[in-house]
Amino acid sequence: MENRYLTRLLCMLLLGASTFSQAQQPVIDSLKRVLQVTQTDTAKVNLFNALGHQFRETNPDSTRFYAAKAQQLAQQSHYNFGIANAYLNKGNAQVILSNYPAARQDFLQAQKHFETLLASPSGIAINRIKNGLGRAYASAGVVYSEENDYSRSLENYFKALKIYQQIGQKPSISKIYNNIGIVYKSQEHLQKALDYFQKALQIQHETGEQSQAVTLTNIGVIHFEMGNNAKALEYYQKAQKFFATIDNKRGFALLQNYFGDYYKKNNNTALALQYYHQSLKLYGEMDNKFGISLVHYSMGELYVKERNYREALASVEQSLALAKAIGTPDQIKESEKLLSEIYTALGDQGKAFEHYKSYIKVKEALENDENTKKFVRAEMNSEYEKKEALLIEQNKRQQQMTLFLIIGGLLLLVLIFVTYNRLQIKRRLTLQKEVAEYEQKALHLQMNPHFVFNCLGSISSFIVQNGTDSAIKYLSKFSKLMRLTLEYSKGSLIPIDKEIEGLQNYLELEQLRFNKKFEFVITSSPDIEDDMALPPLLIQPFVENAILHGMVPKEGNGSIEVNFDIQHNKFVCTITDDGIGFQTSKTMKENSVKAHQSMALEITKKRLEMMEATTSESANVTIEEITNTAGEPAGTKVVISLPIQYTSDTKIRI
Repeated sequence: MENRYLTRLLCMLLLGASTFSQAQQPVIDSLKRVLQVTQTDTAKVNLFNALGHQFRETNPDSTRFYAAKAQQLAQQSHYNFGIANAYLNKGNAQVILSNYPAARQDFLQAQKHFETLLASPSGIAINRIKNGLGRAYASAGVVYSEENDYSRSLENYFKALKIYQQIGQKPSISKIYNNIGIVYKSQEHLQKALDYFQKALQIQHETGEQSQAVTLTNIGVIHFEMGNNAKALEYYQKAQKFFATIDNKRGFALLQNYFGDYYKKNNNTALALQYYHQSLKLYGEMDNKFGISLVHYSMGELYVKERNYREALASVEQSLALAKAIGTPDQIKESEKLLSEIYTALGDQGKAFEHYKSYIKVKEALENDENTKKFVRAEMNSEYEKKEALLIEQNKRQQQMTLFLIIGGLLLLVLIFVTYNRLQIKRRLTLQKEVAEYEQKALHLQMNPHFVFNCLGSISSFIVQNGTDSAIKYLSKFSKLMRLTLEYSKGSLIPIDKEIEGLQNYLELEQLRFNKKFEFVITSSPDIEDDMALPPLLIQPFVENAILHGMVPKEGNGSIEVNFDIQHNKFVCTITDDGIGFQTSKTMKENSVKAHQSMALEITKKRLEMMEATTSESANVTIEEITNTAGEPAGTKVVISLPIQYTSDTKIRI
């Protein structure tokens, strides 16, 4: 459940921490005075949105009120920038009130309006529009994270990050780093999370941001989860000093909760309860049901630890009721599980079994929902891109029609001719690109059955050599590898960490098959970004050759090393083995009675040629023989150099 506490910090970061309440009221009063004397509709819309933004922390109902007034007036005056910001304010208020479905819809509407403004000139500074679009993506990332859709959350955060980096918005970059760290923490990638929190803290030191308090809290939580209790307390205390200088009630409430967790872990029940009650009071003053539910759950865990099951029952039942009211399935799942354990301790097996069934039902629903999202996500992205392309095309036609009505007949004929030529060129280039992509997919489809054929051959050989029991273990690993292969075989690119995971499984299979005849290690450079990608099943044939033609013929055991790195603005994969060497292997194959032609390497060569055609960058493979000090063959080194590509390259990028 501690993952859910940290995730809640996303809202604080994206919606922004409030300044001192004493300083906030004069700003509100000043905005209201200006509003009374303002005559222009667009200026009034901007003032309504500014007032809504001021109330975002202290009074979400007021935020919704001013956002509704801004939206109504903006629609009357066809002021899209004002409409987009009104949707942002409405969504932020819904997040504070834990109404995530409504917040998600508001942020999607904000994205559409900002993207429309980017596609057509509006007289508004481009950086203001991009900043708004970045906020819409980042805010959507908050909601998806709250709904446990971490992959879509990261997708939105990385889109926002690229925009903020383009316009040099350092405070927003630090917040995005912080939120990416929170998602990785929720996925239990603690070191990745810590890296992003440290990036955020470095920028905040440079800019003197008040959100340092939140980042210090996050770093403390990571150390707490890693078991570094002293470090955790150190960062919690630093965060508390910062919170004392700002008015961020939600951040301070969450910090009190973490203090409670710290003292609970260190068996100081009195101090833990003291901090939990302080957190509960602060969340209650804000009517933050999510926070109240989390605190009750933490108190329930503490009471169970102390065997005070009656108090535990009361706390966890309140947590469950609130979780159901705001619709947070992860919270419901954990509360149902803890209630089952409490009723078991109280000897009420009937209710214990009832809550355990509810826990299993919610758990399975969450797992099924995650699997469904993977298949639906591609269709949704495709549909979204089609609609966006249609909207852009409609805007272009409208602009052309306006231009045609202004200019004369002769100029009209010239423009029609130029437009026609441009469309022909664009159509021809599009067709050429599609042909290249279909050829690439055809080669990929050839690669998949070849890969499966080789694996099935390995299984057959393994059953004969090692017997049924070992074969069952081998088949289990093979099924896991097939699931990974099928999951990503439809796409033209897969994330590098998934390619590494597939190679890890494949090498473990072959290691098992050949009775640990070789050891292996896979390393990845920290310069590789999280959303970098490469075509699936591109590296595996070279690893397979290292095993079959380097390790298997060798007397004694050997080793294989696979390294991923960025060199000279290229993605480089190096496969090194200490086998019999390239030339020796080649000679053995030439002298073999039955020659075997490697389909995999031929297909891979064609795939690299197609990659060069589609990316207009070089993609090549070099094979070198390693020799010892005596000049004798001591292994083979394969270097694969590819253009740097990203998972987001298949989507529309800002």
